[in-house]
Amino acid sequence: MYCSMRAYAVMLLILLSLSMAVPVMAANADRYSYITIQDVQINLNNGSADIHVNYKVDEGTRFIFFILGKQDLKNKLMKILNYEDAQMNRIDLSSADFTVEEAALSYGKGIYWYPSHEFNIVIPTLSVKTPQVTRNFTMTKEFPSGIGYFTTARQSLPP
Repeated sequence: MYCSMRAYAVMLLILLSLSMAVPVMAANADRYSYITIQDVQINLNNGSADIHVNYKVDEGTRFIFFILGKQDLKNKLMKILNYEDAQMNRIDLSSADFTVEEAALSYGKGIYWYPSHEFNIVIPTLSVKTPQVTRNFTMTKEFPSGIGYFTTARQSLPP
């Protein structure tokens, strides 16, 4: 009888361990902690990048934000975006806006190069917009190859 009780306890411990591991193994690539990213929009102009992020947070965390504030949410979004010098402009429970000054390299006369960039999770829908063109990506962890652009206030080059 003692052995059978011990066997039941071991089986219960194994089942409990498996039940805690299944949610971790089923985690989505577009999810980081309690945040699930929906889309990221990057608007490039004059060397800076304005970044808008839409996301969902787990229902259980909403009360915690009410009590403790949104600093942890901001930190996690900064980790996801992977820009060390991003400045937060606005944040709520479904979207946030950031600005990255000097995100693009300037070649002078209003000509810029926005280099490739890697995010820390998979972004379901990524949109990168310059004054000339918009490039869209789905299920990507990076903005590949970079993109060149110029501002509309660019002066014409001499012949």
